[in-house]
Parts: sequence; C-alpha cells; structure tokens
Amino acid sequence: MAALSQLLFPAVVAVVLLLLGPPAPTPVTGAPNTAVVSTLCNSAAYTAGDPFATSLAYVLSDLLAVVPGRKGHDYYNISPYPNAFAYGHAACTADLSAGDCSSCLSFAVEQMNSTCGMRIGARSVLVDCTTIYEQYPFVN
Repeated sequence: MAALSQLLFPAVVAVVLLLLGPPAPTPVTGAPNTAVVSTLCNSAAYTAGDPFATSLAYVLSDLLAVVPGRKGHDYYNISPYPNAFAYGHAACTADLSAGDCSSCLSFAVEQMNSTCGMRIGARSVLVDCTTIYEQYPFVN
C-alpha cells in the first residue's frame, strides 16, 4: 500500500497544479521606461479662460487617478461639462505596478503640457505608457 501511495503522490500533485493553472504574473517593479517615443500636438489652441481648460483639467486628473488602479491599465474618459467637452485616453503596459504606471503617466502628461501648451489636443507616447486628449471623440 505504501508503495502505491508513493507512486500516486507525484501524479496527484501534478493534477492539482494543472487544475490550479499557472501563477498570476507579478507586476514589474522599478522605474518605468519613460523614454519619449513621440509627442504630437493639435494645431488648434484654446485661450485663457476658455471652458475647455476646465474640461481638460478634469480629464487629465481623472486619467491619472483611475488608470494605475484599473485592471489592464487602460481607460477612456470624457469631461462632464457640455459647454466644452474634452475626451481622454491613457494606458500603461499591463505588467507595470500601479505606482510605476502612475509615475509614467505623470511624466507623459508633463511632456504633453510642456510641448503642446494650450492646444486642444495632444498625444504623448512613451515606451511604457501613453496619454492623449482631444476636443473630439476618438478611438486609439
């Protein structure tokens, strides 16, 4: 009987491991790769006091708050202000930790702001994340 149980034990362990499936991937930690791939700016601009500025601030703030904690790190949004809609999208590579995704997106937004100023649309593509906003609906 003992010999039979010694033969069956490895087979039972193998079956249990197969049923459980592979372990969940662990997020990569460390500094995200924030090398800039491209930054593009819409040629149209908004002015100081334009309602679009309020909508844009909402969209960017929401993207920075939601994307890092969202499964898959991918999110589209729209401002709730009907007098000047802004549309946004942000994503990080799925293997980044929430903290690294947040850092990457913050850098991407800084890159858009410093390069594109008061444009009604901008896109910043980094190696590990991307952000975009426009005054019109879009799908990446």
